[in-house]
Amino acid sequence: MQNNISLKPYNTFGIDVNANRFSTFSSIDELKSVLSERKENESLLILGGGSNVLLTKPFEGLVLKNEIKGFEIIEENDNEVVIEAGAGEIWHQFVLRCIEHGFAGLENMSLIPGSVGASPMQNIGAYGVEIKDVFDHLHAFEISTGEMKRFDKNDCAFGYRESVFKNIYKNQFVICRVAFRLKKNANLNTSYGAIENELQKMGITSPTIRDVSNAVIAIRKSKLPDPAVLGNAGSFFKNPLVDESLVEKIKATYPDIPNYPAESGKRKLAAGWLIETAGWKGKTIETRGVHKLQALVLVNYGGSTGKQVLDLSSEIIKDVQEKFGVTLEREVNIL
Repeated sequence: MQNNISLKPYNTFGIDVNANRFSTFSSIDELKSVLSERKENESLLILGGGSNVLLTKPFEGLVLKNEIKGFEIIEENDNEVVIEAGAGEIWHQFVLRCIEHGFAGLENMSLIPGSVGASPMQNIGAYGVEIKDVFDHLHAFEISTGEMKRFDKNDCAFGYRESVFKNIYKNQFVICRVAFRLKKNANLNTSYGAIENELQKMGITSPTIRDVSNAVIAIRKSKLPDPAVLGNAGSFFKNPLVDESLVEKIKATYPDIPNYPAESGKRKLAAGWLIETAGWKGKTIETRGVHKLQALVLVNYGGSTGKQVLDLSSEIIKDVQEKFGVTLEREVNIL
């Protein structure tokens, strides 16, 4: 257990705030041990890759970094395989390992920052695929009882960047292991975004899962900043779901507004397009700003506080609401 530790190395925004107490754990026994040292009513924060969090103030409590590793085939037949991975595994490395084994389903989610444990919590997704499409189950430690519990797909109540772990079970469980049901015979999804164009540029007409992964990596690298170089948390805002009547109203001024079918008769708008059209893409305010190649990404050029980044996001939300009547929702967890 360490005291008064900077969390700057543990969040991809590179925000320099301190935690009262900090420890790592690499097994359930270690988790139980560090939790036994938790003070009464002490606030608790579990960190994975720190890639979806904005720290706006010092954390007056105990921060635990999940470093549980593991990669195991727990079920297999001629068509499918179920892989269980430790929650502390780096997501992209896990995806590449599955691809090396010829297991399909995760290739569209290559290069997403963060850990395996955060993937079901956020129901992460990219290029037409979400965790719910490949998820089998997870094992999580219930903090109040000290017991392990299994959550199947229906138990997680997955939604757009949502799960029970972000709302009704928030801060009640520590995800320890996650299992994914993957295919041995790929059913490639290349129709979303620029994947097909990228494959054509690569001269590939009969792509493999590795080809799709490489295409996704190339696309992401071309427009998303590397958190190791420029502080960011990837997409800061969710793509908003709105009524069709609002889309038609916006079309009167912006007939080319991108929009897609969504659940419950709603339409999904591209938050990046809204932000860019509102004039924010590439805009810099002192030490923070909106990335010049992707308006969804807020960046810390160095020395920004979390509060300053949060204030920037509030200005963007206000501006988009005034211009389009659309209220953007932050995807990043604010602490």
